[in-house]
Amino acid sequence: MTSPHKTPQTMKPATAAKKLGVYLEATPAEFQDGLITRDELNALQADPPSWLRDLRRDGPHPRTVVAAKLRVSIGGLTRAGFADPLTTEQIEAIKAENPEWLQQERTTQAEFRKESERVKTQAAADKQPKPAPKPPRTDKAGNVRKPASRRSR
Repeated sequence: MTSPHKTPQTMKPATAAKKLGVYLEATPAEFQDGLITRDELNALQADPPSWLRDLRRDGPHPRTVVAAKLRVSIGGLTRAGFADPLTTEQIEAIKAENPEWLQQERTTQAEFRKESERVKTQAAADKQPKPAPKPPRTDKAGNVRKPASRRSR
């Protein structure tokens, strides 16, 4: 018995762009227009073409990448009024300026990470194995003793 030919796993261009860490609208038209197979994605990751290297280096970058480069949350970017993708040059200018909102959002992000780590550590401590139950009491012959019944008086 032979198995039918498997179709390759495909994904939408938006999904592939997200996995590659690039802004979809900045990618070439041929990338945006068709489905990308898992093998094609792996090839792009292993040996990125010049357009992908340029996008990763210069941008424009999606919000997830901008947030990571600035060491703030995506919500922090939104609170600061940054809804559009930014280039590497724009990100570096923000870092050099080091505005008040950036300092505050970095502090907030650091506190959040610290609290997340504390909660994770606490959850791990709570999952410690419980001590084994005590073995039943036995008499001198090794027979298990039944607990004495408690009668009400």
